[in-house]
Amino acid sequence: MSSTTDKLKGLANEAVGNVKQAAGRVTGNDRLVAEGQAQELKGEAQKTVGDVKDGAKSLAETVTGRR
Repeated sequence: MSSTTDKLKGLANEAVGNVKQAAGRVTGNDRLVAEGQAQELKGEAQKTVGDVKDGAKSLAETVTGRR
């Protein structure tokens, strides 16, 4: 996956996780809140992977002089 794809999927997972958490809180469903928190964390991790890929690409370009 490209870094952009990772970041977009991460944003989507964070958004869905936040919605699940809100719905769980409104309905008193602790399991849904927990699922939302887990999905939000997954999204944050995906975004971080995208950031790392960008950093690695930038470093490689700097080292090889291909900027």
